[in-house]
Amino acid sequence: MFSVHPGATHIILKSVLWFLVLYAGYCLLLFLAQRHMLFPRHMMPPVSGEASQKIPSLETIWIQTGFGKIEAWYIPPLKPSDNQPVPLVIFAHGNAETIDFCVQEMSQFSLWGMGTLLVEFPGYGRSEGKPSQVSITEAFTNAYDLMAKRKDIDASKIILYGRSIGGGAVCSLSKHRPAAALILMSTFTSVRSFSSRYLVPSFLVRDPFDNLDAVRTFQGPVLILHGKHDEIIPINHGKSLYQVSPSAQFLSYACGHNDCPPDQLQFWEDVKGFLKDAGLIKG
Repeated sequence: MFSVHPGATHIILKSVLWFLVLYAGYCLLLFLAQRHMLFPRHMMPPVSGEASQKIPSLETIWIQTGFGKIEAWYIPPLKPSDNQPVPLVIFAHGNAETIDFCVQEMSQFSLWGMGTLLVEFPGYGRSEGKPSQVSITEAFTNAYDLMAKRKDIDASKIILYGRSIGGGAVCSLSKHRPAAALILMSTFTSVRSFSSRYLVPSFLVRDPFDNLDAVRTFQGPVLILHGKHDEIIPINHGKSLYQVSPSAQFLSYACGHNDCPPDQLQFWEDVKGFLKDAGLIKG
């Protein structure tokens, strides 16, 4: 009969034990470092706020939270609305951005008679606090509540728009506040879905951002936009979000993650068409 030498057994057990210790240390390291990976705010250059000066009508709003003040920029419609309340887009940027990088792009909505609120993430730019799913959700919920009370905002026509990790922010907000529509660009199903890339169990994810569940339960129209060659968040994530939505539209573009959309004119025509079909803006 085949037998294992006691010394060999000891070596095997010792190797397995060392492997388990090293793997546990690896998991602990990722657990502690994951927010630095998910929210790389320390890798971005400092921002001065000068971008807001390019839009004279822009209004700086400070959102009060339990962990400090959060900066938000409100861009009103380009033309006066005859004292009528206007639709509002609440925008959440990607993880390596700040509102400073997005203000010119997001001013497009003002041309259609809409207001736009760019909410900063906690700990980003000039905002206080530290980013997490809990703190981001609180910041966006408080920003929503503040704007919904304004007489110049039509609270029945609030659209939530998120890009990349910002999709997680607005999906989380949609679970706490009603919205007329949801726009998700280059957005993932959940952060937990990436745990296998790092060979760690999904329960170690601290900020899961379960977008799949949020989209599944969202009853309004949803527009999902994704790059066909997205190397960071594969297009299958966008397709999965589309498949679980009761009323979603899915559009893909020939681009990756950071160069999406490849054609700005076509992109904005697609967004405008979606908003018109949803009855949120006029032709």
